[in-house]
Amino acid sequence: MPLFEPNPQALRPGTKRSPAPDRVPELQARGTPKRLREELVEFLGPEKVLSGISDLVRYASDASPYRFVPQVVVVAEDIDDISTILSYAHGKGREVVFRAAGTSLNGQAQGEDILVDVRRHWAGVEVLDGGARARVRPGTTVVRANAALAPHGRVLGPDPASAIACTIGGVVANNASGMTAGTTRNSYRTVSSLTFVLPSGTVVDTADPDADEELAHAEPRLCAELMALKAEIEGDAELTARIRAKHTIKNTNGYRLDAFLDGDSPVRILRGLMVGSEGTLGFISEVVFDTLPLDREVSTALLFFPSLPAAAEAVPRFNAAGALAVELMDGNTLRASVSVAGVPADWAELPKETAALLVEFRAPDAAAREAYERAADEVLAGLDLVAPVASVENAFTRDPGRIAGYWKARKAFVTAVGGSRPSGTTLITEDFAVPPARLAEACEALLDLQSRHGFDAAVAGHAAHGNLHFLLAFDAGDPSDVERYAGFMDEFCKLTVERFDGSLKAEHATGRNIAPFLELEWGTKATDLMWRVKEAVDPDGVLAPRIVLDRDPHAHLRGLKTIPSVERIADPCIECGFCEPTCPSHDLTTTPRQRIVLRREMMRQNNGSRVEARLLESYGYDAVDTCAGDSTCKLACPVGIDTGALMKDFRHERHTAREERIAALAAKHFRAAEASARLAVAAADRIGDRVLASVTGLARRAISTELVPEWLPQIPGAAARRLPRTHRPAAVAVYYPACVNRIFGNPDGEHGPSLPEAVVAVSARAGRPVWIPDDVAGTCCATIWHSKGYERGNEVMANRIVEAAWGWTAGGTLPLVVDASSCTLGIAHEVVPYLTEDNRELHARLRVVDSLVWAADELLPRLEVRRRVTSAVVHPTCSMRHLGDEEKLTELARACAEEVVVPVDAGCCAFAGDRGMLHPELTAAATAPEAAEVTARPFDAHLSANRMCEIGMDRATGRSYGSVLLALERATRPDPSSYSR
Repeated sequence: MPLFEPNPQALRPGTKRSPAPDRVPELQARGTPKRLREELVEFLGPEKVLSGISDLVRYASDASPYRFVPQVVVVAEDIDDISTILSYAHGKGREVVFRAAGTSLNGQAQGEDILVDVRRHWAGVEVLDGGARARVRPGTTVVRANAALAPHGRVLGPDPASAIACTIGGVVANNASGMTAGTTRNSYRTVSSLTFVLPSGTVVDTADPDADEELAHAEPRLCAELMALKAEIEGDAELTARIRAKHTIKNTNGYRLDAFLDGDSPVRILRGLMVGSEGTLGFISEVVFDTLPLDREVSTALLFFPSLPAAAEAVPRFNAAGALAVELMDGNTLRASVSVAGVPADWAELPKETAALLVEFRAPDAAAREAYERAADEVLAGLDLVAPVASVENAFTRDPGRIAGYWKARKAFVTAVGGSRPSGTTLITEDFAVPPARLAEACEALLDLQSRHGFDAAVAGHAAHGNLHFLLAFDAGDPSDVERYAGFMDEFCKLTVERFDGSLKAEHATGRNIAPFLELEWGTKATDLMWRVKEAVDPDGVLAPRIVLDRDPHAHLRGLKTIPSVERIADPCIECGFCEPTCPSHDLTTTPRQRIVLRREMMRQNNGSRVEARLLESYGYDAVDTCAGDSTCKLACPVGIDTGALMKDFRHERHTAREERIAALAAKHFRAAEASARLAVAAADRIGDRVLASVTGLARRAISTELVPEWLPQIPGAAARRLPRTHRPAAVAVYYPACVNRIFGNPDGEHGPSLPEAVVAVSARAGRPVWIPDDVAGTCCATIWHSKGYERGNEVMANRIVEAAWGWTAGGTLPLVVDASSCTLGIAHEVVPYLTEDNRELHARLRVVDSLVWAADELLPRLEVRRRVTSAVVHPTCSMRHLGDEEKLTELARACAEEVVVPVDAGCCAFAGDRGMLHPELTAAATAPEAAEVTARPFDAHLSANRMCEIGMDRATGRSYGSVLLALERATRPDPSSYSR
């Protein structure tokens, strides 16, 4: 065992806890049953079968209030794998559930037997016909698909609020719609063709001209039954009228029986049935969408009303004026949104009765937009709006930033309200629709119903389409609270159906919590037809049982998950999954949501249980070690949960007192450590990569893989021992070369000036000279210690750098320019919690400026660009995202290259200082999509602004990345053949 191997027991929850009723039983501590595991491994290979209890628990939760632990998780790579799994399930009498993003709100992504991950290997977009159509694989997020379509001026019809995370497979399988889709832009209306795998293993491509002939040959019984059902439905005029009427408003409850009315052959019927089937009829492996125009002329307003019914009454007027979106938010929603970055703080003071409408008009050109604005002004003139707090404007705007802020608040409805729920409570998200003309009446009835059952729910929704969502919080571990919820649901469903003839699920699909009420809405005849559809397509009941159809009247109360309290930073998490696509480790080990899910399961367990012990054994590597600590999860989470910070806290908890003392000692003597590191890098050229890799490999095995980095061939040579000479009197800024740029030199093949020389030269060339202090050696942004959770070392260096910067900048008089974005972030923000009170006061007066901002704002306007390369690709770092200066990177790159490409799949490289050297597999997994995009074509330059990230991208792509400031110096150099200031 390595000398400094972390102790898994250091992360054992220390709080007193009672075992939860839904805890994983001791019998499952070993994970997947041996025979099941061995049989699946034989068919699929060991790398596709996840069988540890940690694997099963992390896949057991989705964004819903339910939790079911699978027997095994299979990571399918292709259709052959899907067919193999289905064949195995048929032969063994087992059940299969498909899971992609796990953003479903009704338990559709959970199974109790074989759960199949169809996200990891199923992403991809092909733009067809100049953007008129798009072929999309099911593991692709809506945001990613739209990013590919945007250059063509097109967009997908469905636009769910979870677009950042939800995937196309789930969107189509649930017929999710969103803010603007309504009944005309949803998947049912915009899907051109589907490729799917039936439970029997038969693959159907509905675009194939021979599809019906092939299906009739492969599945004659199914074809006959589908056509018989069609004839039966069409022969019943009353039923036909009922089906058509039910889909005049948004409705995703049950199967789309109108598929039998719209389709004239078995294949076309199946195309319609698959949309909204929730994975119960087959696996959708590919979707071709008819896309829609991306109207870029936008005018938007957030309008405040004295009450929810008053806001609802205004909706038809905006619909008549041509608004594409009219979104409703009640007072609880508005107040909870203050947890979302950018939302005005005074919303917290809004009266409870207040409500707001987010109204948006979109047009193809300015003239059409202005016409819409005139119509909107006429509507505004007849409204009684309120302005309860100072930030309320009640006016339309064209400002993209303000519009984005409005939508950010609206889309955060579930997560923001859920994050503010009482600790330990479970969140239920309900979704229903009524005829839009009766929306105000429905709002009043809903408020009365909530009050009578003791719920203070938050309400929001797509008011233009009569579609409302509301959130309820209750304690799933308290039988009396579950009974209260059950009573509410019984009355709510009867109210929606009997009073309003509404839809019990407008866009979230039936799932587990509305399945018992399906017959209430549709009646016996239509519900029996849905059962017959299921039996025709899936006679053995292999796929997703109990998700759409369930005869148990209490099925919606089965599997409710408790939410035990965990560490405060993570406790607000509602397990929505918005964080997952941005997480560097999501294809390697765990995601932020899964890290929290695993922690909650530990809290459900008896202290010292075998399940807890097994989870702790895996948690060190799966959760803590392979977290890049980049905190991009915080940016994706609408309520800013920073799981990266939690993992750093856990790293600290694993440290012994001795390790903390050593780290603090290293900080105190960092000048010597810095010089030693530079000498070691310089010696590498003489020793060779192979020898160094062998030596570091032995040291990692002997000491710790968390302390000793692996030597990588991409590590550049050493930096010059001396920094360029500068003069303080003429300087307009202090330049702080980060320690990585004092240790590592230029990229291989870069023979010009070093980065410090380039920054000094280009600043002087622009007439904005900078000064490098003589005593920067031995100082650091403290990220080295912060990222590893060494608090004492962090405190030493954080206070040292702030005290030094205070002196260098003459008490904050001059800006401090930092040449690595992660170091800028560290000095500007991350050091603050570790400062003394006196140094916090000093820090507040410092002006820390990233070198990208310095170059773009101060230098570029004063420079003459003399030459450009033809093309450049940029790598925006996660630190740039935190700092908000990504655009500065592209702005500088455009000065240096005629064509600048920002990869659609650009994300955190996970090199994270030295984490990519501690765990190279993390960077390999994190960069794979971006690397594939970059290496698909040649570029003249590969640019970023952080040395360690550049090394990570070098390793990922085999291309040489360098700082954009080096490129700027070359582009503006008077003599291209020589280095001159």
